Amino acid sequence: MKRFKGISLMLSIALVVSIALTGCGDKELTKLTVAEVTHSVFYAPQYVALTEGFFADEGLDVEFINTKGADKTMTALLSDQADIGFMGPEASVYVFNQGKEDYAVNFAQLTQRDGSFLVGREKDDNFDFSKLKGKTILGGRKGGMPQMTLEYVLRKHGLEPGKDVTVRTDIQFAVMAGVFTKGEGDFVTLFEPVASLLENEGVGYIVASIGEEAGYIPYTCYSAKKSYIENNPETIQAFTNAIYKGMKWVEEHSPEEIAKSLQPHFPDADLEVLAILVERYKKQDTWKPDLILTEEGLNHMMDIIDKAIGLDKRAPYEKIVTNKFAEKAMNR
Repeated sequence: MKRFKGISLMLSIALVVSIALTGCGDKELTKLTVAEVTHSVFYAPQYVALTEGFFADEGLDVEFINTKGADKTMTALLSDQADIGFMGPEASVYVFNQGKEDYAVNFAQLTQRDGSFLVGREKDDNFDFSKLKGKTILGGRKGGMPQMTLEYVLRKHGLEPGKDVTVRTDIQFAVMAGVFTKGEGDFVTLFEPVASLLENEGVGYIVASIGEEAGYIPYTCYSAKKSYIENNPETIQAFTNAIYKGMKWVEEHSPEEIAKSLQPHFPDADLEVLAILVERYKKQDTWKPDLILTEEGLNHMMDIIDKAIGLDKRAPYEKIVTNKFAEKAMNR
């Protein structure tokens, strides 16, 4: 009887220890909602961070929601439907200039090139921008980075939008490919994998890279409301750490390895096609390795905005940008 009691006691102790250890290993993750401007291979490092468990390693349970446009992403952020917004920093300039007290602050830059490609109706291995004269391009929402960068590139090639070439801004970003395939416009700007999917279907052909033509631009950044950053610095730091890990992973791995990590997020895309798209973006030096949005970069972007749609005033760099989280992520 005593032996039985002894065994029972040992089993009870073992059970308590097991529960305690399990509790330590299953620490509850902080839930985080991130509104992304669109779902694209262009943003490979953030999906890699999810697949490879970098967010979980930092104690985060991250959900991405595709809002299909920077204006909608900013709306989701300001209305607390999302904790973090991922979009062009032009949106934070607009919000600050509207006099919002709890404005959006950019804390990490992911891309440093435009990610769109100019798609025409016919294959053209000898494309020249002069061929756009008199043509119509479906260019995205007025005031959005795709539209403004496109116009920046057109001007670089001596074409004045509205005079030499028509840039349509009346079509929602999410339906541009569909509208183009139904016959509207001569050209359209599209992100991957949509641009290549049109090529595979024989209904559109990539003729130029807007990213290559435009050069360096702080194209997409992570931002959060000023109040959220002030109240949740540990969460912002953890998120930035994970994104930086994803950036480094992409930097150090082959297009084929990256494609495998991306495939769960792009189930309709062939693995070989994904690898080609990743290689294309890698060659363009698409991703910002240090995540830091510089003052020079922000000013360059505001120059582009000013030429495209006019900018009454410039948002102060020190108000809408903080680099302390990116700097800490790099120096861990």
